[in-house]
Amino acid sequence: MPASYAYLGPEGTFTEVALRTLPEAATRELIPYVSVQSALDAVRTGEAEAAFVPIENSVEGGITTTLDELVAGEPLTIYREVLLSITFALLVRPGTKLTDIKTVSAHPAAQPQVRNWLRKHLPDALWESAASNADAARLVQEGRYDAAFAGEFAAARYGLEALETGIHDAENAQTRFVLVGRPARPAAPTGADKTSVVLWQRDDHPGGLRDLLGEFASRGINLMLLQSRPTGAGIGNYCFCIDAEGHISDRRMAEALTGLKRICLQVRFLGSYPRADITPAEAPTTRQGTSDEEFMAAADWVARCQDGRF
Repeated sequence: MPASYAYLGPEGTFTEVALRTLPEAATRELIPYVSVQSALDAVRTGEAEAAFVPIENSVEGGITTTLDELVAGEPLTIYREVLLSITFALLVRPGTKLTDIKTVSAHPAAQPQVRNWLRKHLPDALWESAASNADAARLVQEGRYDAAFAGEFAAARYGLEALETGIHDAENAQTRFVLVGRPARPAAPTGADKTSVVLWQRDDHPGGLRDLLGEFASRGINLMLLQSRPTGAGIGNYCFCIDAEGHISDRRMAEALTGLKRICLQVRFLGSYPRADITPAEAPTTRQGTSDEEFMAAADWVARCQDGRF
């Protein structure tokens, strides 16, 4: 098991709070890094054996910085995921009033989650992005900005006070975090798993995306995330980041990935890992005709036909 975990720092981020929900975090050295990129690079260079970073939120979807880092560079694998409910506090230096606030800061992913509150209560405040919400709190402590949107728990760490709490535009907002390491054999399936891949089309043609999605649909595999990301090769050139229900050891998932590898220019496997939103007992029922037993029975029938035993 990894001796150290890198995470998006500094201390006091939602990422740190989510990381500490993992039982094994209590026995690991937790090392904050200034960005998602640097945390993942620490894994690639061997500084850390795993990194814990945000990858998706329920308001804006995929965290593009994390997705792009997983798409490019030396391959990495997702091993775990954690869901964390998110509400923000407006952190200020002691004595600051709402009317004193001219500048506010937070991670860019926070802005869509507090946009309406900001428009209503601080319509003239200038937004400044920070590397993380905790880093925004640190910059407020240093006098760089007047206020930061961060977790209320970060106030004591940076000598600030929460002027407002429970800030969120969307009820039940959540952020998904993932534990990422160097490629290795996926953990055994639990019955409630998720597989993440990145797909590059071989060429641009009508129905190209349909062809990719058809490999999942024809095998009864439900998709949980689909996001396009530019490849950097020019306008209109995209790859597709996909999360799908199931494990690579499932017959239906293995066949879908085989089909995608056949028709895609490139397929990057990002991992099969337990879902954080449900337990195995709550896993959705497999559609008729897509269970492992039915795949094996069909393959056996084909073999018997080939032998003349139909």
